[in-house]
Amino acid sequence: MTSNSQPLSGKAAVVLGGSGGIGAASAMLLAAAGARVAVVASRDPGKADVIRRTLSGSGHGAYAAAVEDSASLARLAEAIKADFGGADILVNSAGMTRPVPHGDLDALTDELFDQVMTVNCRGAFAAVRAFAPQLQARGQGLVVNISSIASTTAVGSSIAYCASKAGMDVMGAALARALAPAIRVMTVSPGVVDTDFVPGRDRSWSEKQASATPLRRLTSPHDVAQAVLACAPSLAFTTGSVVQVDGGRHL
Repeated sequence: MTSNSQPLSGKAAVVLGGSGGIGAASAMLLAAAGARVAVVASRDPGKADVIRRTLSGSGHGAYAAAVEDSASLARLAEAIKADFGGADILVNSAGMTRPVPHGDLDALTDELFDQVMTVNCRGAFAAVRAFAPQLQARGQGLVVNISSIASTTAVGSSIAYCASKAGMDVMGAALARALAPAIRVMTVSPGVVDTDFVPGRDRSWSEKQASATPLRRLTSPHDVAQAVLACAPSLAFTTGSVVQVDGGRHL
């Protein structure tokens, strides 16, 4: 039996992109809710371990895996099975971007377009594919994909980034239908997040974006993490849905 203060007691959560702003915040809230958390960083377990050591509770782990490398994800799934007995929750918060003006078509090269799509969209699918047997075996599996309102506004760091997030939204709905009822799939869609995820954006740029947001501030990693956490105990009868966390920016 779980308590109201720790509704995820006995659950195991895997957070890909766990050393980034949203991933780290999600790991912290999931751990505070009682889950054992596997923090996964791209290629560098040291970065993951820095986050692991900040988590409340015990039994957490730090791992490295590259989402663009399906074999790496398969090895990660094997390690999680051995160390945790399997995963109940998978958070796909790994991602990448590079700013390219939308009108500069030549600057968005085939190589960059493919890289963004591979990491942001195919990588999330490959992670679900690797962990689906574990999530299904647990009986109440949950996948939470971190998207962006760029998927619907078409305003983002590059056209490729917008396209990758739109693909993630549709993919999440398709997976929700395909994997039900044993696995729920949710998408959390932030507005501009107050991190250094996008290179070259300074404080004046952030202040301008905050002033254009109805709730007058940028989305924080904690805001997004709260939505990730809500997908687990609070939205238990919801799947295939997109939860926007943007302060009304899409309006």
